[in-house]
Amino acid sequence: MISPDLIDRLGGARVPRYTSYPTAPHFTAEVGPEQVGDWLAGIGAGEAVSAYIHVPFCAELCLYCGCHTRVARRYAPVEAYVADLEREIDLVARRFAGRPVLRHLHWGGGTPTMLRGSDMRRLMARLRGAFTVAPDAEIAVEIDPRTLTPADVETLAAIGVTRASLGVQSLDPEVQRAIRRLQSVEETARAVAWLRFSGIEAVNVDLMIGLPHQSVENVLATVNHAVALEPDRVALFGYGHVPWMKPHQRALPEAALPGPRERHAQFEAAAARLVRAGYVRIGLDHFARADDPLALAMAGGALRRNFQGYTADAADTLVGFGASSISSLPGGLAQNIADIAAYGDAVRQGRLATARGLVPTPEDRLRRDVIERLMCDLAVDLDAICARHGVVPETAFATELDTLAELVRLGVVRRAGNRIAVPEEMRSLVRSASAVFDARLAGGAGRYSTGL
Repeated sequence: MISPDLIDRLGGARVPRYTSYPTAPHFTAEVGPEQVGDWLAGIGAGEAVSAYIHVPFCAELCLYCGCHTRVARRYAPVEAYVADLEREIDLVARRFAGRPVLRHLHWGGGTPTMLRGSDMRRLMARLRGAFTVAPDAEIAVEIDPRTLTPADVETLAAIGVTRASLGVQSLDPEVQRAIRRLQSVEETARAVAWLRFSGIEAVNVDLMIGLPHQSVENVLATVNHAVALEPDRVALFGYGHVPWMKPHQRALPEAALPGPRERHAQFEAAAARLVRAGYVRIGLDHFARADDPLALAMAGGALRRNFQGYTADAADTLVGFGASSISSLPGGLAQNIADIAAYGDAVRQGRLATARGLVPTPEDRLRRDVIERLMCDLAVDLDAICARHGVVPETAFATELDTLAELVRLGVVRRAGNRIAVPEEMRSLVRSASAVFDARLAGGAGRYSTGL
């Protein structure tokens, strides 16, 4: 059990969510289109890769949103953006040394289902021209149930979507009014029914804690509605309040935001309810049925973490398309221009849209592996990982091992030799334990949300 004092001490710390290491705030303009082009040329025929398509448009802006997106009142800008995505896919494909095998595709946003059916089909056809799509590839899409139509679902089934993630966040009316996202239980259930009827049976539900006016009681009420939908996975995210990065969040009633202790109580109550319903806890904030690929990957020690969160995807290469999208390539990390107009200008001029990136050092790669295992398994064998990198823990992590002594004293981690583990009752503090191994954190701590 985490004590209130420990929640106060670590729950307010600003630490990354570690969907990559190094994290995006450390990317610089030293990495540009030419270098990324060289990295893409290192991807050959038959190599397993994943892809991400970012659609930065929504029908309206939810006040909690931390994504790169904008409200589209007309379809013309969206249609132009689709044409730019096609150009980018072609630019990237021409740089491959051979035709890679696409194992996983994620449509994110924003709201990908804002695209017309004909435009989604065009983009999927373009991707099939650039990649060999594996017969068992997972094709996932993020959905706003409020705007989903039967025609949208027909399109998703036609392009081969196998998994849908439904944004829900909270089904409490007071919370919904505060975040400007009105969504009924009925329209959420209707979206799930449509998807399953079309053959898209793998359904995820995304929930949040830490929103204005949330309480243990109304969070549990939302979880109960979610459980009734029988999703395969539930993501239970903590709201990240970063108004210095997302100014629209200033419109939220800050006085109604739960503090660290309240956030922790909400999360643990929701987690306990999901476990009672038969879901397995995955890493920091995911839950999955025991037979779901995510749970099976965790049981086999093969769970991974990337820019979309926890994944069973084993591919080391992720190619991002669209404004602000991030790629993880053989040579390093790269992010596209976030501004939609500037992104379009680049690809229309025949240039890759890279804005910034980072070439990981051997030390970065070592620390990435340590942090990923902690975030995925709540444990890491430093001896085994250091051996793979040709170093010894006492040399590579001399300072970190000293720092860990305080977390051991607090009960946040346990240490047996060079095996580090986060106890189950401390699971929600795994980001703080992982941050011990983040050598770059001091330079970007103000860029992150709090740790609970």
